[in-house]
Amino acid sequence: MPHARAIAVHPAGSWPEDAAKDIVTVDFDDRFRRRKIYLTDGGGSFLLDLPEATVMRDGDGLELEAGGFILLRAAAEDLVSVTADSPAKLLRLAWHLGNRHLPTELDGNRILIRYDHVIIRMLEGLGATLAKVRAPFNPEGGAYGEHNRLPAHPHGHHDHDHHH
Repeated sequence: MPHARAIAVHPAGSWPEDAAKDIVTVDFDDRFRRRKIYLTDGGGSFLLDLPEATVMRDGDGLELEAGGFILLRAAAEDLVSVTADSPAKLLRLAWHLGNRHLPTELDGNRILIRYDHVIIRMLEGLGATLAKVRAPFNPEGGAYGEHNRLPAHPHGHHDHDHHH
């Protein structure tokens, strides 16, 4: 039996959620794709078939070719919560993470990152308070688009300095 095809991504709030035929819950890595077969929470499946790789966020609607939508939910993942004893110190920690192009979520008074032993040691050395948490991961897109998916991403731009 051929899979249903999802042919477009509509941002959360821009599509009729009551038209959702099913839900798919996926982690951060599976929310940046062009073409992939997904299994839905209801036991069905569909083929995501987009013209180009697209970042999908919690609450987005995946438009089905035959009509209707699949609601996308961000899965909870094992993350590290980074906090500090002052806003100034937290801002400094955010700068250090950004300087390393690490996928980072700014969440109120905390920063969420994936576990990386080198980064954890750096943060401990800078006085961060760290805690393991389980939560959906929705990192910032970055000034150069949504390409900050790997700590050592290749650069196609040369208009800023890196002091790694």
